[in-house]
Amino acid sequence: MADQKIGQLLDSLGVTLDLDEGDMPVDAHVLVKVVKADGSVSLVKGASESLDWITVLGMLTAALHIENGGYINARDED
Repeated sequence: MADQKIGQLLDSLGVTLDLDEGDMPVDAHVLVKVVKADGSVSLVKGASESLDWITVLGMLTAALHIENGGYINARDED
């Protein structure tokens, strides 16, 4: 399997982010569910070039916390 840029793929899947004016994304960790030609399902991941393994683990942990409803942005409390 060859590495592929996935910007257009994410666009075609309708992936969006809630960013404010002036926000500057600096890293990304992407998980993608893939259905193979034989019908099997797998999970593949990609990350921005500068992302190290410890930051990936931190981002995954934070994502789980957010998905489980445990994270509230200070701006959201107002």
